[in-house]
Amino acid sequence: MNDRESRKLLDKAEEMMRFSYAPYSGFHVGAALLSADGTVYTGCNVENASYGASNCAERTAFFKAVSEGCRSFKAIAIAGGKDGRAEEFCPPCGICRQVMREFCDPESFEIILGNDKGEIRVFRLKELLPESFGPDALAELG
Repeated sequence: MNDRESRKLLDKAEEMMRFSYAPYSGFHVGAALLSADGTVYTGCNVENASYGASNCAERTAFFKAVSEGCRSFKAIAIAGGKDGRAEEFCPPCGICRQVMREFCDPESFEIILGNDKGEIRVFRLKELLPESFGPDALAELG
């Protein structure tokens, strides 16, 4: 993706932070997931009093896309921070990285992070989840 496309996707992720339900941590996260056909699926984090029942913004976007029949993705933009301010970069947690690995090519899938200073960092999934375990590993078992 070029810088303009990354910025546009990141703007959508930042917009999604306002829909976050984070009454316990106060940490609001938004995500915008770009499918191979150009559709953007959005998500925000949704906390729960039973912390384990909470869901991250990234997984919300993926599950929304998958539930609508989409299985091919190019990139995801993530923005988040305390009290809805993205002061720092907000990388995906380990569980979200594993969900990304289920549906995305680690060599080409891009993870775009931004902060409120206008800075952007772009990673390939393989950089954030090296030596990953994915569907191909199970296929090899036959």
